[in-house]
Formats: sequence, structure tokens, C-alpha cells
Amino acid sequence: MQTPTHTPVLDLAAELRLPTNALDYTILAIYFVVVLGIGFAARRSVKTSLDFFLSGRSLPAWITGLAFISANLAATEILGMAANSAQYGAYTVHWYWIGAIPAMVFLGLVMMPFYYGSKVRSVPEMLLLRFDKWAHLLSSALFAFAAILIAGVNLYALAIVVEALLGWPQWVAIVVAGAFVLGYITLGGLSSAIYNEVLQFFVILAALIPLVVLGLKKVGGWGGLTDKLTATHGENFTTAWGGTGIGSDNPLGANWLTIVLGLGFVLSFGYWTTNFAEVQRALSAKNLSAAQRTPLIAAYPKIFIVFLVMIPGLTAAALIPGFGTPDSGYQYNDAIPYLMEQLLPNGVLGIAVTGLLAAFMAGMAANVSSFNTVFTNDIWARYVVRGRDDAYYVRFGRLITVIGVAASVGTAFLASSFSNIMSYLQTLFSFFNVPMFVVFIVGMFWKRASAKSGFWGLLAGTVAAMVNYFWIYKQGIVDIPSDQGANFVSAIVGFVAGAVVMVAVSLFTAPKPAAELQGLVYGTRSPGMQEPPAAGDDAWYRRPALLGWGAIVLAAACYIPFSF
Repeated sequence: MQTPTHTPVLDLAAELRLPTNALDYTILAIYFVVVLGIGFAARRSVKTSLDFFLSGRSLPAWITGLAFISANLAATEILGMAANSAQYGAYTVHWYWIGAIPAMVFLGLVMMPFYYGSKVRSVPEMLLLRFDKWAHLLSSALFAFAAILIAGVNLYALAIVVEALLGWPQWVAIVVAGAFVLGYITLGGLSSAIYNEVLQFFVILAALIPLVVLGLKKVGGWGGLTDKLTATHGENFTTAWGGTGIGSDNPLGANWLTIVLGLGFVLSFGYWTTNFAEVQRALSAKNLSAAQRTPLIAAYPKIFIVFLVMIPGLTAAALIPGFGTPDSGYQYNDAIPYLMEQLLPNGVLGIAVTGLLAAFMAGMAANVSSFNTVFTNDIWARYVVRGRDDAYYVRFGRLITVIGVAASVGTAFLASSFSNIMSYLQTLFSFFNVPMFVVFIVGMFWKRASAKSGFWGLLAGTVAAMVNYFWIYKQGIVDIPSDQGANFVSAIVGFVAGAVVMVAVSLFTAPKPAAELQGLVYGTRSPGMQEPPAAGDDAWYRRPALLGWGAIVLAAACYIPFSF
């Protein structure tokens, strides 16, 4: 089992301090002013709980599509995937081309008609309709808990990076970022979060592109980069599939079967199709066509963003011998900060720091906004305080946002034991998203799945994934070479356990009446799934099927230069 290295935070701060000046801080201040301005502007549109939690289902597809990808492109994604690349090499492309695009297309073409057509306000609410209140309550509690943990990862990563780069104490970085996220979400609800995510998408690109260009120039272009890495890490380090035969050794510690099944199917579909922090953006779209196109529009930038996060990680590994090991003085998570410190001039440095902060805030805001929706609508309004007027739930939504941000501060340091924060996130996804996905997929495609099977399948999948990770892997019962490999196996174990238990419980309990399954099982339709297309929706770029298959073909083509 490979144990991640960990470098003390104080040492990290001394090594990576940025030479920032007044210009860099001016750029940062302008960004924060704009962020709060968007919050105040969005506040005027919040009149009902639907406005606060789902933007009144009124946003165009291009807005929700960019927000969808921005919510995913958090700093944990940027730092984590750069860390992945420094540690595992070009295998990082799998998280995008097989570990994201097919699932995003499946969400848009297959699942969004069920989500949007049923008019649910959250992903757990779908389980209430398809199964029963116990499956709904368990999924709501698990999602709320996971959302706070993931928001905490963003805050922890922000504190470490800002302390290292700017010299701010960790608590200052946490309080500043948390306060601004809290401010614009409580003011304008989901609309404020989404419009800020669109802004943050472009700020993040402006931060990463100079880093990639200057990094490649530093190592002699792509050819120079691959030559250096092949010499120091072996030829498989710069390929997608090299060394992934069953029984072969490779940096990732996984074979093609666990990559395809564990990452490409179970983890990927579990995350993209049931993670409400993403699905919420699509549910805020103005009609079904726009909701379907939301993840499909997001799929196209997702295909190419891998280069913006992978190349900095590879560059850091090429420039520093043994990068990520104790002898180098750096963690894998330090790839982006190291290149910022080495390569960027003032002004561009300010944009890069702003981009990182924007990424932290986008990821945290996505999880906090989805947390307040699930906790308010699926837990508080349904099981604790029922039947109050709409204004009460808007006020409570703002209150629980404050509590959620405070709780995420408390969970921030749970991530401190992971040198590669993407490993930590993938662990959380295998625990919480994969079991929910198996419940969805069995319930959606098998009419016989009973109401009681949802709860037991979700519970069994979650427990099985945790047992595999904490006992079988961590205790060394079965030798798995890396954390990521263990996550793939945990995902497969959780999926299989959940499916088996659902089938067993369904065979001994009564199915739901067919009349209650309309619009909830594949092959049935609800009125919301039959809405006529809006005027102009026959244009090629508004056809979900064409967009979806185009994204899959493009992602598959991207594998070609990395396969030899």
C-alpha cells in the first residue's frame, strides 16, 4: 500500500511564498467587490423559495451549462488533478474522458427527463417518489453530510495554499473566503451562486492558461516534457493505457478493468448523475430542453480542461526530482503553487491567485447551496417543521446556509492527512455517491424494485464501500497499490453490494403499484417529460442527442495520441 507523503504547513509556506505587490492585491479586491455585487443584484429576484433554491427554474442553458462545469472545476479539482498528474502521470486523462463525459451525456439524455419532468427540487426527493420516506431520509442525511465534508475540503485547501502563497494565516483565509461565499449565497440564493460560477469559470481559465504555456516553455515544450518524464518515471508515465494490463505494474496501481468499471462506470456515473451540487444547476434551467443541454454543454470544456490541470502537474514532476516525496520538500498538492511561484510575473500572479480563490469559492458555493436546499426541503420542511408559509422556508434556508458554512470550517482539517486531496474526494464519492447511484439505476430500470429496497440498498452499498476501504485496504487484508486503486475497488464493492441487496429485498417485498411509477421508471412518462419544444429548439446546437454523441466521439478521439 502506498502511503501519501505530508509536508508540514510551515515549511510549505516558507518555500512557496509569492512576491505579490499592490497590483496583485488590487486585482483580488476587484474580484471580491464584483462577487458581492452579483449577490446584491441577484437578491432582487428572490421572492419565493423556488427562486432561492432553484432560481425559479428560469435560466438559459448556456448559463446553467457554464455554472455546471464551474461548480465542478473547484480548487480541489485543480489542485487535486494537478497532484494526480504529478503522482500518477497521464493516467489523469481517464478522470475526464472516461470518468466524466459518458456519465454527463447519460445525465443529459436519460436522467434529466426524469429529474426535470417530475419537478423535484432535489436528487433525494426522487428517491421519495420512487421508493419511500426511509430511502429519502437516509439519502438526504448522507448527502447533507457529504456536502459539508466536501465544502470543508475546499476550505482546507484554500487555507494551505493562501498561507503558502500570500503568507495569510490559515484562519484568515478560511474566514475571508467563507464570509464571501456566505454573503452572496444568503443574499441571492442559487442565482447568485450560478452567476458567480459563470464569472469564476473565466477567471479560472485566465489563471491556468498562462501557467500551462509558461510551464511548457520551461521544460522545452511537450516533447521536452515527455522526454524528461520518460527518463525519470518510465515510459508508462506519459501514456493513458500503458502498463494497465491485469497483473501489470503502473504508477496508478490499477488495471484497465478497475479503471473502466470502478472509475469509468461506478464512480463516474455515481458522481455525475446523483451529485445534487451538479444536478441542481440543471434543475434551475428554464425548460426540459435547456435542462438536458446543461451537462452536455458542460461536457465540451470538460474534455479540454484536463490539459490545464494535467500539464502543470507533469511539469512540476519534470522540474523537481522526486516531486511529492519527503526528499523533494514538496507534496503532490504543491504542483500548482510551485509553478505559480516560479513562473508568473506580477499582475499575472494576481490573476492566478484570484483564479485559485475563485475556484475554491465555486466549489464551496456549489456544495453549500445544494446543502441548504436538501436540508431545508428534504429534511426540515418534510420531517421537522411542516406546513409553514413559503417565506419561513426562505428565511430558514438563509439560516442553514450560515450553519453549513460554519460546519464546513469544522470539517476542513479532516483532509489534512491526505497529501493528494483528490484521493480524499474520490474516497468520499465511493462512500456516498456510488451507493445512491446504484439505487437510482436499479429503481429506474427495474419496475419490480420495491419501495423498501431503496433504503436497504443504499445502506448496504455505503457500509460495504466503507468496510472495503477502512478494513480490507487500510488494514492490509488485500494488497492494493494506491489510494486511488482502493477507491476504484471500494466503488465496485459498494455498487455490487447495493445491487445485490436491492434485488434480494425486492424479491421478498411487494413492488409499488404501476400507477405510482409513471415518470419514475424508464419506459414510462410523466406530463412534464412531454412538454413541446420551445420555438427554435430544432437548431442543431439545441438537439441534446447530437450534442451528447458529439461529446463522446470527441472524448474518444482525444485518447488516440495518449495510447501509444
